[in-house]
Amino acid sequence: MTNLNIPISQQDILSLHAGDSVTISGIATTGRDAAHKYMVETLLNSGKTLSAQDRRLLDELKSIYNGGMIYHCGPIVRNENGKWRIISAGPTTSIREEVYEDSVISGFGLRVVMGKGGMGSRTLAACTKNKAIYVHAIGGAGVTSAEKMVEVLDVFKLEEFGLPEAFWKVRFHNFPGIVTMDAHGKSLHEELGREFDKNLAELLEG
Repeated sequence: MTNLNIPISQQDILSLHAGDSVTISGIATTGRDAAHKYMVETLLNSGKTLSAQDRRLLDELKSIYNGGMIYHCGPIVRNENGKWRIISAGPTTSIREEVYEDSVISGFGLRVVMGKGGMGSRTLAACTKNKAIYVHAIGGAGVTSAEKMVEVLDVFKLEEFGLPEAFWKVRFHNFPGIVTMDAHGKSLHEELGREFDKNLAELLEG
């Protein structure tokens, strides 16, 4: 088990390989479909003039993500006496963000993308080029995962995107996962997919 602390160094990422178990601590955000679309099509669109609010959020996200992590998650969140608390926070299926993730990794300096189900060739290439990893979180354990998200520090785009799609800025502590796509070009998802196809073909032939 490797313990990673945000900001995560390039050397830490290069020391990891697909199949390694990790825990992650530090400040990161959640982000799903609306967040990824907004980051790429608005914040990273160099041809678009940003509003003052968008510029502030761009600077904030670059500060959080440089050496940091985004968690594909639409958490269940409760406001208790004016303070937000994560109730359940299982991972979202990551392939939905494949069209955007390479731009987010390179544009914001991410070291870790976390979710479930793996991602495709564009994200794998971005991980290799930018020295990042994809970490598979534990599915079906949302309440347990929420216990590792120990403090909600802020929330961005809540009114515009809604509770599950907003950026939740959270302090993580020993959040567990498995590296399934590394910075060396290896993806367990690709390897398992090829093995599945091979076994299926053999069964059909038999």
